Amino acid sequence: MEDESKARLRIDKLREVIHHHNYLYHVLDNPQISDAAFDALKRELKNLEERYPHFITPDSPTQRVGGKPLDKFEKVKHSKPMLSIDDVFEEEELYRWYDYIRKLIGEKEITFFAEHKIDGLAASLIYRNGVLIRGATRGDGYIGEDVTNNIRTVDSIPLRLAIRQSLPIEINRKLLKLIKQGEIEVRGEVYLDKKDFENFNRKRDKSGDQLYANPRNLAAGSIRQLDPAIANQRRLKFLAYDLVAYVGQTKHSQEHDILSALGFKTDQGGVYSNLEKVISLWHQTAETRKKLPYQIDGLVLLVNENNIFDMLGKIGKSHRGARALKFSSAQATTRIEDIILQVGRTGAITPVAILKPVKIAGVIITRATLHNMEEIERLEVKIGDTVIVERSGDVIPKISKTLKELRDGSEKAFIFKEKCPICHHHLYRPQDEVVWRCINTSCPARRLRFLSHFASRSAFDIPGLGPKVIEKLYRNNLVKTADNIFDLNVDDMSKLEGLGLKSAQNLVEAIQSRKKISFDRFLISLGIPRIGSEKARQLALKFNSFDELSQMNELDLEKLPDIGPETINALKTWLQDSENQNLVKKLAEKGIEIQPLKKKKDGFLRDKIFVITGILSQPRQKIKDKIISRGGRVSESVSRKTDYLLIGRKPGSKLLEARTLGINIISESELEKMLHA
Repeated sequence: MEDESKARLRIDKLREVIHHHNYLYHVLDNPQISDAAFDALKRELKNLEERYPHFITPDSPTQRVGGKPLDKFEKVKHSKPMLSIDDVFEEEELYRWYDYIRKLIGEKEITFFAEHKIDGLAASLIYRNGVLIRGATRGDGYIGEDVTNNIRTVDSIPLRLAIRQSLPIEINRKLLKLIKQGEIEVRGEVYLDKKDFENFNRKRDKSGDQLYANPRNLAAGSIRQLDPAIANQRRLKFLAYDLVAYVGQTKHSQEHDILSALGFKTDQGGVYSNLEKVISLWHQTAETRKKLPYQIDGLVLLVNENNIFDMLGKIGKSHRGARALKFSSAQATTRIEDIILQVGRTGAITPVAILKPVKIAGVIITRATLHNMEEIERLEVKIGDTVIVERSGDVIPKISKTLKELRDGSEKAFIFKEKCPICHHHLYRPQDEVVWRCINTSCPARRLRFLSHFASRSAFDIPGLGPKVIEKLYRNNLVKTADNIFDLNVDDMSKLEGLGLKSAQNLVEAIQSRKKISFDRFLISLGIPRIGSEKARQLALKFNSFDELSQMNELDLEKLPDIGPETINALKTWLQDSENQNLVKKLAEKGIEIQPLKKKKDGFLRDKIFVITGILSQPRQKIKDKIISRGGRVSESVSRKTDYLLIGRKPGSKLLEARTLGINIISESELEKMLHA
């Protein structure tokens, strides 16, 4: 009997300590003992409970995974409906909602509470006398499914409530009373952290299983597993946002404090007195959400005063006093109004879909590339089709799917004509390529594209000389070849429509200030096929001048990284063309000074391959130049050879690729430290 008494005391102590460290680890993200020590405590408790099974209680840490797999989930009715929240995408909609509730509440003073709208599965937790007795899904808002066994597997959900942080005395007293004898309902979101989602998908990919589309789908699928052992493997988490119990709180913000005191992970959110500050937060969060460990699709904004929120009531299945401030969608559906052919600077012909204007991620999209005829055939797209268009991070708009089931018979197949749409020259397609090309070097479209490229940031970097100005100069016969740019004067420029005297002076000064250029940027400006920034750098490091390059030794070129036979052939062909030779000669006559690339000590970045994604605080070309000057290399696509992915705001799909491959991901500040190491 004495041994049993000691065992009971030890079991109680172990439970208390394990609950405490579980809270530190899963809620506060502040572990104070090692995983091995934590596992040892749980193992000791499990062994004791196996010896003394009559001491097992529902709130024991060993009961997080328990029970046999179910045949089906039982239906449960919510004591208070779990209502939805209407979405808002535009500022105007938010102001209209505010005016609407103002008419209902009159002059009453109100504040707003804003919190993250986490993208997971809504769930309800019922605690009776402080112990978790039921977990349920939202269902239709009125009736959900009993998923208690699976909810128990979520480590950030306490099995027994305890007040862990200080609260106002009266609230503390009432809350303690309910914990001892009463019922408390907590509502929140079951979710997965992004890194856990990616690790899970990576394992499924290796085993050949179908991947989950997003963390929300995986969280929902895990909670609705009939076998709790499966849910236990998914690293689910819970974020609490609503308290269905009255303990003296008058504001929603107080409920977050109470939930946090009870041991739940919460988004503390913030209280705002006007919509202008809310809108500022909305836009700021849209920019920074990528840094969050979990996925959100907006903010939840609600009237903070509980009595006014309750007075506003509901309309249909939604709260009048709350709105979801959604971020602009990265996908939308629209119709293809036409398909045209676009001519690039090298003569490459690209089919482009002309779209019925649609807003995606805050930008009006009217065009999307279709890449080539093979892509049109793969998508089975026709003029008049309804399609899904997506735009993510630094990725240009693209059509990802054709909704063929919406066809009504009026759609027309796109007929590809093997003639240039601008100069009507016959198109040519090399045997080893899918791209058709206009090989007429005098094609106006090719010339315009080349001139824009010549003046672009990666080449001569002439401020103010963008595509629209280039086109005006071309149409007015002021610029026909690249060397003409350096003949422009203020009188000629000021005659152009929309360009005043001051603008003309600034542009001429900008042009004259760009007569000195590094050899690699000069090579980029010439638009030589297959010569991008990285290959241009390699050539500029190998050769000090254009004359040296013209007398190149093919064997030496083959030793350079990424300079293969196709690149060498393209370079030889370009150099042997008399028109190209004449352009280089004329540029020299106009005073263009080509400067050899400085060969700095490579140091730590030597031959390290970088890929860049997202919006950066500096021009991308400037950052590329910094990396290249230290011996690094910059690639456009992520591969197993990539050493670092440099990310800015709104990183695109390259981030997921890099995480999947285990590539080092760095910020601008981390790059600066590397550059100055």
